Amino acid sequence: MGGTSSTRRVTFEADENENITVVKGIRLSENVIDRMKETSPSGSKSQRYSGAYGASVSDEELKRRVAEELALEQAKKESESQKRLKQSKELDRERAFANEQLTRAILRERISSEEERAKAKHLVSVKDVVEMSCLQGNL
Repeated sequence: MGGTSSTRRVTFEADENENITVVKGIRLSENVIDRMKETSPSGSKSQRYSGAYGASVSDEELKRRVAEELALEQAKKESESQKRLKQSKELDRERAFANEQLTRAILRERISSEEERAKAKHLVSVKDVVEMSCLQGNL
């Protein structure tokens, strides 16, 4: 469950005016986009892009942030998957315990029923013996 990974093709491009970085192949929340737009000190001399709020972000910084976000999302998914697996195992244990208790109750009921049947059969036999004795005049 937790070991599955998907391969996505992610591309980074600039528009014709080089004002906007286009990231293809990833869905990002507004929160992630806002964090990506935050200014960060970068000594790189790479191409820089201005965001909607005037924050400048380099290609490398943008790529690093996207990679971090993807890693965080993957870790979150794996954590949730492990949590579901743990809950599933706990439910399986509880189900097995309940089935065992039910089986024991059914067996107790069967034993009790067999005992009642044996007692009834014995009483019928005793009644028959008493009736035979009465008929023969022994009592």
